[in-house]
Amino acid sequence: MRYLSTLGRAGLAAAMLLVIPLGKTEQQLGATADLSTAPRVGIDRPKPTYMLMQRDKRVHGLKPFQALVDQAAPGAVIKPAPGVYAGPVVIDKPLTIDGGGQVTIDAGDRGTVMVLNADHAVIRGLHLTGSGDSHDTDDSCLDVRGNHNVVENNVADNCLFGIDLKQSSNSVVRNNKVRSKDRELGARGDGLRLWYSNDNLIEGNEVIDSRDMVAWYSHRNVFRGNLGRRSRYSLHFMFANDNVVERNRFYDNAVGVYFMYTEGGVARNNVISHATGATGMGFGFKEASGTLLENNEIIYCGIGIGSDLSPFQPDSTIEIRGNRFAYNGIGIQFNSETGGNNVVDNVFEGNLTQVSYGGRGDNNNNARNVWQGNYWDDYQGFDRDGDGYGDQKHELYAYADQIWMEMPIARFFRSSPVMELLDFLERLAPFSTPDLILRDEKPRFIKPARLALS
Repeated sequence: MRYLSTLGRAGLAAAMLLVIPLGKTEQQLGATADLSTAPRVGIDRPKPTYMLMQRDKRVHGLKPFQALVDQAAPGAVIKPAPGVYAGPVVIDKPLTIDGGGQVTIDAGDRGTVMVLNADHAVIRGLHLTGSGDSHDTDDSCLDVRGNHNVVENNVADNCLFGIDLKQSSNSVVRNNKVRSKDRELGARGDGLRLWYSNDNLIEGNEVIDSRDMVAWYSHRNVFRGNLGRRSRYSLHFMFANDNVVERNRFYDNAVGVYFMYTEGGVARNNVISHATGATGMGFGFKEASGTLLENNEIIYCGIGIGSDLSPFQPDSTIEIRGNRFAYNGIGIQFNSETGGNNVVDNVFEGNLTQVSYGGRGDNNNNARNVWQGNYWDDYQGFDRDGDGYGDQKHELYAYADQIWMEMPIARFFRSSPVMELLDFLERLAPFSTPDLILRDEKPRFIKPARLALS
């Protein structure tokens, strides 16, 4: 079973208890069974009930929005009068609620503002605000617990968590603006979260000053045209397969997109910039397999790609094609290298270190991966026949670089006069055998033109 191949870790037992009916084995469910389509089970910690007196005084005189929901028949369209209403709200039938951008629902800083526990509903044009701040009960602006729903053009702010999908599939989350509460980064909630939620479209959303955007145990979702700023993980996949990440813009986050224990997946035409800090990286891989990175701009990051034991599955690859790695501390860093990375037709320019290896068991790194047709701004060769490719192969060796590859704390002194002198002497007359990092058999001589990403 494909998805269970990555679930064979700590979360497998808990995941099977949650989603596989009692008495059923994996074989009985079938080789292509999708665990997320199993009958829904109770997975939320019970939400506490707060009296009006426990909520902030700003909501005491407001009309409860729940009354409008209770009065509506299933399938009805609710267009409330503009104004501010009191939460919380629980929706347990298919409704279309359209606030037209003029309706605010405020929970008075307690609990979750709105819970959508129905299928085929539409939540549009609302301002949801004022959740509680409890991580134990995942206080959020909007909990989505049904399938085939549309959540669009909403503003969610002053909430711990933003929009939280659990066991919610085939839904659309589009053009929403999400901000967390004003807390320290680690104490915020996730701006957008998918948990056991498949085949959703997450498009055109803004997640700013949140903690993470995450997809756990969630497959075949499309994340398109979203903006993420000043958060921790712009997008974090874990045990989540075959997701598509395209045309997103992620700025000033600690990590851009992280693939952890995943299989498949595509990330193309994204811009990831200024992922800095102690763990800053544009793309990250942890025991991931079968991923394609294509035509992304990865600029001004601590590490462009950080890869750990990836690809993980035997005979799988990670394809890195047509990307631009520019002005990063390290363009690509491999840890515990296993091979299987195909790095083709990329641009490497302005990086302090183009490629580095860590945790390696031997020095034969060049034979483990494929390097072909990349542009290197430090290539030292000619193109006498004018075919656009260098006449000789590009070989990258580690001289003094070995010092900060093996002791990252020394990277602070990377451009100091002493380290520059040491590197020069090493290249002039090596007193130790340098490591061959990579060999590009056909390097590009002229930097290829790139179209601006929309």
